[in-house]
Amino acid sequence: MKKRLLLYPVIIGLFGILIWVILQQGQLLPVKQTEAPVATVTHASQATPDNSWWQYLDNFKHPLSLLLLQIILIMVVARAFGILANKVKQPSVVGEIIAGVLLGPSLLGWTMPSFSAFLFPADSMKNLQFLSQIGLAFFMFIVGMELDISKIRNKAHDAVMISHASIIVPFFLGVSLAYYLFTSFAPAGVSFLAFALFMGIAMSITAFPVLARIVQERKLTGTPLGTLAITCAAADDVTAWCILAIVVAIVKAGGFVSALVTIVLAILFVGAMLWLVRPWLNRTISRHIAGNRQKAAVSVVFFTLLLSALTTEVIGIHALFGAFLAGVIMPQQTDIKQLLTDKLEDVSVLLLLPIFFVYTGLRTQIGLLNESHLWTVCGLIMLVAVAGKFGGSTFTARLMGQSWRQSVAIGALMNTRGLMELVVLNIGYDLGILSPSIFAMMVLMALATTFMTGPLLDLVALSEKKKGMLAV
Repeated sequence: MKKRLLLYPVIIGLFGILIWVILQQGQLLPVKQTEAPVATVTHASQATPDNSWWQYLDNFKHPLSLLLLQIILIMVVARAFGILANKVKQPSVVGEIIAGVLLGPSLLGWTMPSFSAFLFPADSMKNLQFLSQIGLAFFMFIVGMELDISKIRNKAHDAVMISHASIIVPFFLGVSLAYYLFTSFAPAGVSFLAFALFMGIAMSITAFPVLARIVQERKLTGTPLGTLAITCAAADDVTAWCILAIVVAIVKAGGFVSALVTIVLAILFVGAMLWLVRPWLNRTISRHIAGNRQKAAVSVVFFTLLLSALTTEVIGIHALFGAFLAGVIMPQQTDIKQLLTDKLEDVSVLLLLPIFFVYTGLRTQIGLLNESHLWTVCGLIMLVAVAGKFGGSTFTARLMGQSWRQSVAIGALMNTRGLMELVVLNIGYDLGILSPSIFAMMVLMALATTFMTGPLLDLVALSEKKKGMLAV
């Protein structure tokens, strides 16, 4: 037990020192002043329609008509690909991400540029972006509600050790990779610190909602493996989002003093939410529910959600952090959680989240990877991502006394990135830290690592079955 207790400060301290050394050395690298010309793929929204018949359908060009048409198409395509993903034992989010990429310039904009330009003109992108951000805020609120802090407390030692190792190791590898990619791939004017921190956090994310659904679909809920994986992912989620909030504050502030002010304000806000707003919510919502005033209770929840998101956006970290925190502080009673989930989940998951996937796909230009060395870099990014997250989680779980099979299963689940990775990548892209080519590579990495989870778990289950250790 003493040896295990020593592992935590040794691993975290060692990789923390290494990350600091790389960041210090990276400060000496020259910052690109002008953007070198690169070959680009014509974006769907930039293509000029020819004299095809659809450009004369003026009614479809009305902003509302066009938005409704876009939403209908996105829902149909995302749903179809989600079903296809389920048929090959993949989470539906994999199919929805693929649908988004295919509706963007990587396929539709490449094969049918005129139709793509009509369907997704440049001036309609803002509407899709706003809808996708609202959907993400609702979804992050649901993720926050599903997070059970008590599980982290009950299995704190093993879970925190595995989850923090699964962050620090890939973070270190991401920062190391950034050192070699910075000069060639960082956008003009971006500092090494901002680029390296975002590469590190992008390598460190685990998709807690996707992992939870995989555990549920495979009937692992309540098993030692399922409980440990969920707890690790919850601890990972909290830690990674705190780190991301700090990274965004540093990048947005631009200076140490400004960043420090932003971080202090964020800490004060978190404290107020946990110790002032949460008790008030418990009393208010319980009173409304007891009085059969469900609409009043839901209105209080929406008010808290929107105000929390607004506050974090104004502070300078991101509206999504506020939405997530609002979910965390919601009352833990099952009936209240069920009421709120029923009100939000279907609209968020079935209607608004697919819009986010397609919006991400419209920004993903796989055609930019038109040279062999770019695909080599893409492969290197995937290798680093898998080695850091899967490898770091697997070996740490083994050090904590898990069997090799259980350790590999935990590593596979923690390697799931999915939607949460896309959220991080879009934040980095919006801040101008990630170039279009790096963004495309990282989206492909998110797809690949999420797709890997199912086959890896199947191999573990097959091995367990052969050894007679686990009935499948």
